[in-house]
Amino acid sequence: MSSTPIGILGGTFDPIHYGHLRLAQEVLEQCSLSAIRFIPCGTPPHRSAPHAAAQHRLNMTRLALQGNPAFVLDEREIRRTDPCYTVDTLTALRAELGAQRPLCLLMGGDAFLSLHTWHEWEKLFGLAHIVAVQRGVCSSHDGRPLGNAINGANAALRDAYHARLAPSPRALHESPAGAIVVVDMPALEISATGIRRRCAEKKSIRYLLPDAVADYIRSNHFYTQPC
Repeated sequence: MSSTPIGILGGTFDPIHYGHLRLAQEVLEQCSLSAIRFIPCGTPPHRSAPHAAAQHRLNMTRLALQGNPAFVLDEREIRRTDPCYTVDTLTALRAELGAQRPLCLLMGGDAFLSLHTWHEWEKLFGLAHIVAVQRGVCSSHDGRPLGNAINGANAALRDAYHARLAPSPRALHESPAGAIVVVDMPALEISATGIRRRCAEKKSIRYLLPDAVADYIRSNHFYTQPC
């Protein structure tokens, strides 16, 4: 496989913060990716509507990525008004980048444990690798490492995990799609929900997200209402 893998990180980014950015940087380095595409979601199918409008979340993401040439903003989902399914986004990326370019879908451990609830989730493995990120010593909300937490997960997801788990990130460079790689990152107790709550309580959000994003939030008076 001659092409270096590309990472894909989707999310509402409402707002984007250092937890997102550090996760991307850890995977970029540990998995030797060439770039990571940040894809803000327009209409998320698995959760309630975002608090900030699509254009503002796009603007905040653009501000957050400044200064890192490996972080690329992808606007393809933000313009859509219909539900944005990951399988459709990966299908479009695969068509653009070719059948042989390795694609890596990045997600946290909790997201991985609910992967079986995603639209046509089993098709994802034919389109990309999945990189699940463990924060600190664990990756699931109940404090268990992903390798342990998976034992209580959906049976089909558990089977996919054991069948596709790769021993190292090298697997991401050896085929275009199909592997699961687990990487670790330092625990950062930062969440978009917590940031929105602090804004509503008129508390500082400094050092939780880039200054440019914090300034944008303040100047536009976002997240002033209780969550």
